[in-house]
Amino acid sequence: MPQAPNIDEDLSQLERDIRALKIEYEQYFGGGRKRPPADTQWRVDTTVRRYNERIGDLKFAQRFRFNNLAQTYAKYCDMWRKKTMQKEAGIEQHHFGAAAKLIEAERAHAAAEHAAAHPETNGKKGKKAAGKPFSASIADPERDLGKVQELYRKLMEMREGTGESAGAPSLQDFENFVRQKTRSLKEKGGREVEYTVSIEAGRVKLKARVSR
Repeated sequence: MPQAPNIDEDLSQLERDIRALKIEYEQYFGGGRKRPPADTQWRVDTTVRRYNERIGDLKFAQRFRFNNLAQTYAKYCDMWRKKTMQKEAGIEQHHFGAAAKLIEAERAHAAAEHAAAHPETNGKKGKKAAGKPFSASIADPERDLGKVQELYRKLMEMREGTGESAGAPSLQDFENFVRQKTRSLKEKGGREVEYTVSIEAGRVKLKARVSR
C-alpha cells in the first residue's frame, strides 16, 4: 500500500499546482485554451481547504509556508475572477491596461513630488520597508524569553513592511517553534542557536543555525 504524502510533500505539490494553474489561466486568457482550468483549480481548492481545516496540526515553519501559499493563491483567484468576468462580457483588456498605466504614472508622479517635498519622512519609510536583518543568539528559550519576544517583534515588523502581516503566527506559536528548533539544533552539537530574520527578494525569511 503506497505511503501517504507528508505535509511538506503536500505543500510542495500545492506550490507546483498553483504555478501550473497560473500558466493554464494565462493560456486561457491568451486564447490558447477554450475553457478555464477547472480540474487544476479544484485540486488546489481542495488542498487549501483541507489545510485550512487542520492548520493546528502544522508546525510553525509549515504554517508559515502554507499561509504564504494561500495568500498568493487568494490574490490570483481575485485576479482570475475579474479577468474571467471581463472576458465573458467581451471587454477589451487593452483599455484597462492603458488606464492602469495612466493611473500608475500619476501615482508615481505624486509619490516623487511627495518625496521631494518631505525627504525626511521618505527616508523613514524606506528604512522601515527595507528592514535591516536582526539576529539573536539563544541558548535557552525559557531563560532568553526577552530575546525570543524581540525576535518575534522584528519578524512581525518586517512582515508588516512587506505586506505579509496576514496569517502571521501568534507569539505563543512562535515561542513554541523557537523551543523546538533550539532543542533540535542543540542536539546536533552546540550551545547556542543564532536566529536571523531578514528580507530577501521582498519576502521575510527566518533562519536558524548553531552559532557555537
